[in-house]
Amino acid sequence: MEQARRLSAARRTRRADSQGDREAVGSRILVLAIFVGVVWGVSGFALLTQSEFLLYRLALIPRDFGALAGIIGMPFVHGSWLHLISNTIPLLILGGMVMFRGIRYFGAVTFMIMLLGGVLLWCFGRSNAHIGASGLAFGYLGFLVTRGFYERSWQSIGVAALVVFLYGGMIFGVVPRDDGVSWEAHLFGLLAGVVVARVAFGLARKRQQAFADEDPTGAEPDRPSAHWRQP
Repeated sequence: MEQARRLSAARRTRRADSQGDREAVGSRILVLAIFVGVVWGVSGFALLTQSEFLLYRLALIPRDFGALAGIIGMPFVHGSWLHLISNTIPLLILGGMVMFRGIRYFGAVTFMIMLLGGVLLWCFGRSNAHIGASGLAFGYLGFLVTRGFYERSWQSIGVAALVVFLYGGMIFGVVPRDDGVSWEAHLFGLLAGVVVARVAFGLARKRQQAFADEDPTGAEPDRPSAHWRQP
């Protein structure tokens, strides 16, 4: 009788865990869709209304203190529908790979890539108006590949290999080729992703070491990446 109760409790726990996992996946998909939807909403409004005010208010113009908002706003405006569509696919795919580890994880990585990449572009880019989310997509690319290098888990290495297979050709976007393409945004976005992945891994490793030092049982801590796996 006792064994039957335990089996029943175990089944209920598994069902609850499964339902929780489905809800978590649904929430992550929804948040990613909302983020990309905001990009489409702002860009679409600017394109439909031909709003130069909105376009230049959110554009990043290097070394222009009046354009500091572009450090964060640049990914939300695009120069054409084709520009917007071409950036949407890598945002969804690469952003989805980042989102796999949780909403807060995705938010932190996205914000840090936008901030660091934007600051570098503002400091060192050409004195033109830079717009578009391609720098963020390059940031995701650099982050995912670098994360696989440092974590060296089967999951992170597999994701990194898939990213290289799907989007390895993007790396040529950091080479100056066309005056109308912000190759600096690509380059600094990529570098920002690399730096964010390295810093995140270092912070997680320090937390793991602190946990190991404080744990009196001497239990082996999880891999450093586990600290970033938040729902």
